[in-house]
Amino acid sequence: MADDTSAEALPTFTDGYVGDPSVRDEWDTRYSERQQLWSGQPNGALVAEVADLSPGRALDVGCGEGADAIWLARSGWDVTALEVSGVALARAAAHARDAGADVRWVHAGLAEAALPPASFDLVSAQYPALLRTPDSAAERALLDAVAPGGVLLLVHHAGMDERHAERQDDAFDPADYVWPSMVAALLGDDWRIEVDERRPRVVPEGGAGAHHTDDVVLRARRLR
Repeated sequence: MADDTSAEALPTFTDGYVGDPSVRDEWDTRYSERQQLWSGQPNGALVAEVADLSPGRALDVGCGEGADAIWLARSGWDVTALEVSGVALARAAAHARDAGADVRWVHAGLAEAALPPASFDLVSAQYPALLRTPDSAAERALLDAVAPGGVLLLVHHAGMDERHAERQDDAFDPADYVWPSMVAALLGDDWRIEVDERRPRVVPEGGAGAHHTDDVVLRARRLR
């Protein structure tokens, strides 16, 4: 991809953000510390799990620098990509332009985005940092976005609780975040779980997160 970081080349996402400003600022800082945070390749679990799906409307939750959203768009999906970091979205939009991919970018938190309900044939959340709330707002937002007949694909790092227990000095507390088991617990008769398993992670070259070796994969289909 072209490395063109001029003000004209990179769109900005400094206005119109909907969500917690502290979360946006935290992630803007994290992205600003490195020229590229992730590998630039689509996540392996996403590629594997959508192989048998017919392209339709897709929502990429926590799209980061855009690799998954761009891959989906180039695979025929009509993609909406959601991200709290304006820095990440600017990079994602520039990468999409260079790749000739058409993606709709949304600068917002998931629970605050007011996405049209039951509108997406695929809702993909790959390793999302979704904060837990007493009303399970993030979990319900994921489920509410899926259209009847559509698929929710939630992938996360396995074993985070064990790693946290071994590193008591780590400021990251898994209890603060949404995990696949919490989403699965909300699935009722309107859903069919198609995949709920732990498996070895397919790690793209480069980028952060390569020290995680296993994924937890939850794939559920909304029946009605």
